[in-house]
Amino acid sequence: MVSLVPLTESEFEAYLEVSIREYAQEHVKAGNFKPETALEQAQKQLERILPDGFSTEGHFFNSIEDDSDQTKVGILWYAIDDQGRGKRVFVYDIVIFEEYRRQGYGLKTFKLLEDVVRKLGLAEISLHVFGHNQLARKMYKKLGFIETDLILSKKLSVRAVSLFPRRQ
Repeated sequence: MVSLVPLTESEFEAYLEVSIREYAQEHVKAGNFKPETALEQAQKQLERILPDGFSTEGHFFNSIEDDSDQTKVGILWYAIDDQGRGKRVFVYDIVIFEEYRRQGYGLKTFKLLEDVVRKLGLAEISLHVFGHNQLARKMYKKLGFIETDLILSKKLSVRAVSLFPRRQ
């Protein structure tokens, strides 16, 4: 079993420092951001999502703890939002620390989150996952998540061609 324990503001700040860098790198890997501007773009996105930082209304930052010994095994950030379809919980980030991965903590955390969401009177959990993150996608499918929107890209090799031929 796992428990969700609210992060302190200092724990949140330490998490955020690492999280922004990792988020920027994921966007670079996905081809969404250029390496030289990725950190700045990630920071701007975060400022839009969390205009009041740790105190942004409706956002919850939790440590994931193993109940058997209160070991911190990860972090879960979720929010209650309404995107015009009714209220739902949106998972912004789940991190299972490296040494605790592939031990079922992600599955246990989402099962616990389902209980939290039901107690809130809500019936939906949504999240974003990068297409290249196959392990996470596999876990989400196992938990019953379905893909609701896909953006597909294909990288092409390009050779310069004039669209406007010269007149002779």
